[in-house]
Amino acid sequence: MAYEQILYEVDGGVLTITLNRPEKLNAFTPTMMRELIDAFDRADTDDAVRAVIVTGAGRAFCAGADLSGGGGTFDNTARDTLETHRDGGGLVALRIYEAKKPVIAAINGPAVGVGITMTLPMDVRLTSTAARIGFVFARRGIIPEACSSWFLPRVVGISRAAEWTFTGRVFPAEEALAGGLVSRVVAPEALLDTARGLAREIAEHTSAVSVALARQLFWRMLGADHPMEAHKVDSKAIYWMGGAADAREGVAAFLEKRPARFTLRPSADMPPFYPWWPQRPFK
Repeated sequence: MAYEQILYEVDGGVLTITLNRPEKLNAFTPTMMRELIDAFDRADTDDAVRAVIVTGAGRAFCAGADLSGGGGTFDNTARDTLETHRDGGGLVALRIYEAKKPVIAAINGPAVGVGITMTLPMDVRLTSTAARIGFVFARRGIIPEACSSWFLPRVVGISRAAEWTFTGRVFPAEEALAGGLVSRVVAPEALLDTARGLAREIAEHTSAVSVALARQLFWRMLGADHPMEAHKVDSKAIYWMGGAADAREGVAAFLEKRPARFTLRPSADMPPFYPWWPQRPFK
């Protein structure tokens, strides 16, 4: 796919996806939705990509849905039925949730509406001091989308999620940090270097399959009803990985005091029990 509204750049094992409508503050559109889904599909099949950074061009990360269509922006009744309509932000969030690569949000400026909910299934969120964040849905007469009713309470707790979404107010990066939504707030000029440093640490020092399995273990176990569910999958994963090349190499590199050279590929070398969860059709 040729991209019109995002940039896709791979360097040193790190893919940077840049939302690229700076003149519109990177407002979200159906085209951007399709391109983001394609980009994550592409990243999962490319073993040269070890980690993904998502950021915005210009002064914003993403100002939310493109409202240039006016009051009918969210009216899909002429195109879909209640039973068939699919929320675009939710399609992006579900695709990121399924990703085999760790995903870092580098929130460089305003992130509002879907501009922040799309980051919730990303694994680490970093912000610039210039960022301002808003779950503004109730102020637009709609509801939190992009599966955020599942993600946001798990990330920040239900009380904080309720405060931010019920008021719909826009708040600074420091409040996002205090609330656990982001892990670091840095100067604007340091944001991408900080994100790239974290991504390179993953790319240069870890087993790609180990990270892919750990990512899905963490996310999937958020919905488990007992730690026994984690124990059952942990047991399979440590058994399989323990007999595979990357575990032998990781231990040998440690004992020989040298960098490890991991060879397992997420595109082809995931264990036979992966995925261990049932697929969820939309119905």
